[in-house]
Amino acid sequence: MAKSKQKPQATTGNIPPAPKPRQASPAPATPSNGAGLSGFRLHAVIAGAIAVLTWLFYKVSLQNQLTNWDDPGYIRDNALIKDISAQGLRQIFTTPIMGNYHPLTILSYAIEYSFVRLEPWLYHLDSVLLHILVTVLVYVFVQQLTRRPVAAAITALLFGMHPMHVESVAWLAGRKDVVYGVFYMAACITWLYFVRASGAARTKWYAVTALFYLCSLLGKPVAVTLPLTLLLIDYFEQRPLTRTLLLEKLPLLAIAIAFGIRSLIDQRSFGSLGTHNVTYTFVERFALGGYAFITYLWKSILPLGLSCFYPYPPKDAGGSLPIVYYLYPLATLAVLGAVWYYRRSRVVVFGALFFLVNIALLLQFLPVGGAILADRYSYIPYLGLFFMAGWFISSFFTPGANKQYGYIALAVVGAWSLYLGTLTTQRCRAWYDTASLWRDEIEKQPLAPNAFNNLGFYYFNKFNESVNDAERRLFFDSSLYLLNRSVTLEPTFANPWVSLGELHRAANLFPQAKGYYYKALTLNDKEGNANAYLGLAITYAITQNLDSSAFCFRSAIASKPYFPEVHSNFGNFYDMTGKPDSALVHYGIAIAQNPDMYAPYLNRGRLYQRMKRCKEAMADFETALALNPTMGEIFYSRSYCHTLNGNKAAALQDVETAIQLGFRQIDPAYYNMLKGR
Repeated sequence: MAKSKQKPQATTGNIPPAPKPRQASPAPATPSNGAGLSGFRLHAVIAGAIAVLTWLFYKVSLQNQLTNWDDPGYIRDNALIKDISAQGLRQIFTTPIMGNYHPLTILSYAIEYSFVRLEPWLYHLDSVLLHILVTVLVYVFVQQLTRRPVAAAITALLFGMHPMHVESVAWLAGRKDVVYGVFYMAACITWLYFVRASGAARTKWYAVTALFYLCSLLGKPVAVTLPLTLLLIDYFEQRPLTRTLLLEKLPLLAIAIAFGIRSLIDQRSFGSLGTHNVTYTFVERFALGGYAFITYLWKSILPLGLSCFYPYPPKDAGGSLPIVYYLYPLATLAVLGAVWYYRRSRVVVFGALFFLVNIALLLQFLPVGGAILADRYSYIPYLGLFFMAGWFISSFFTPGANKQYGYIALAVVGAWSLYLGTLTTQRCRAWYDTASLWRDEIEKQPLAPNAFNNLGFYYFNKFNESVNDAERRLFFDSSLYLLNRSVTLEPTFANPWVSLGELHRAANLFPQAKGYYYKALTLNDKEGNANAYLGLAITYAITQNLDSSAFCFRSAIASKPYFPEVHSNFGNFYDMTGKPDSALVHYGIAIAQNPDMYAPYLNRGRLYQRMKRCKEAMADFETALALNPTMGEIFYSRSYCHTLNGNKAAALQDVETAIQLGFRQIDPAYYNMLKGR
């Protein structure tokens, strides 16, 4: 392979002049330690080794389950991913989910669902593979940019192994980071080809970059920063800052503005903008932004105390932030001052600004949700920091440099990478399931109300599913403690109030349940209102206040039209009030909105069975059993269809299976009849 005419400097951090725009780039120089491998084979071996290492430390996440944090909304209860017909695809590309528009991410779920439905292993496998692909693209990008395999290898290795990236990989709802990351890095690579090409090839590479940019935005709108990143690549390539260079970015900037506006509208409509219960002044928000910036920096070196949720700090009794937070902007200015001091080093300027440009929108100056920072926000930004480390160490392997120091530095990076990999594996285990996730969060962030709420709701579900009295008592007490802790930490948080209502309703404590639901309604939370109205509707139906129940069902649907649980229970309401046709309509809507809920199939099957439509009833029972094969109630309900069909042996087997599975509401006369007593 032909060697580059320009030789990199050994230790200054400055790079030699790049090929002029519109000229083809010279081929990368073969490194002196290549051991005879050709350029492509060398890069394939390095990238392959990094990919294998990344796989080894992430593969434990393939055992993970779905959690109750956004995974239900994106996957389990998301009707969009359960229909990949032409109409379904149109819906995927036109419908925001939970305040976010990222149709390519939703499409990836839909493809997986078509193969394994809700089995989590394939979703986790694809997330790991996508992260590995991003890591390989990071290697390709840095190698193409610098022509330094050592710099590229270190950057990619740290990127692939860093535990701050686990959230983007092991959390299925975090899939959007790895999806947008693939196309973001691909766009950076093709932009290099554009910069170094000439003639008609430039148009081709510009079009390919624009296409990758659009795909990245369709993966996650945070990719709007790409035009600024491309300017940084231009700077590194030493392209003169001309009018033409700026005009190149205008079409991409127009796309960024359109997606940015769309994202703000979606976030506002979902109620994600703001910090829910606390208002911060501009000065306070500036201080919090400095805190987040410095925290991201030190966690890149020492990633300890990682959590899935970092709550905003509470204000003191006087309504002010603790004074320590006002020191972080000063620390931020010191960091920026250091970058300015080394402004003649293109490596420092490029790496530092790459990090700053890609993290700036995520520093919560415009508040989104209740977290001050998030591990996943570091996904692409950290490339800039790792790039600087990789370049510095690679300088020891340039002509005239002392390679002994380089080998020592490589050994340190290797040991540090193994340490990071160990932390990554541990962090993947924390994401194993709902219980492990929120227990880990409470241990590290004992003031995070959503952690107590989500773990409390997990124990409520365990209480609701258990048939053992001792277990139910334990689960009830655990859920009650955790939910009360959540409302103590944040009284204006609607979710735990609704969860307390659910817990008391399931325990037949109806007056207390209604009190909690009404408290949730006073907080004027859109999602909370829908859930509270549903809880009240069920409570009123159980206590035979049918007019109030019907009103609350309709109010829940008005608050949230896509709400399969409401339609499923509204079907039950119409069934119990003697309106089977209306019941069938709402069961059908519930199934259309979420075909993975067993309840509407079970209850519609019961209705069909009473209507003597056993063929349709049996089909619904079979579907319900496929979704929940350990639900004794389904077997018991199906037994009546077997009886109507004259198959008492099958009916008896279903009843006895139901008993074995813990179903208690057996009609003794019916059971004795089947046994011939």
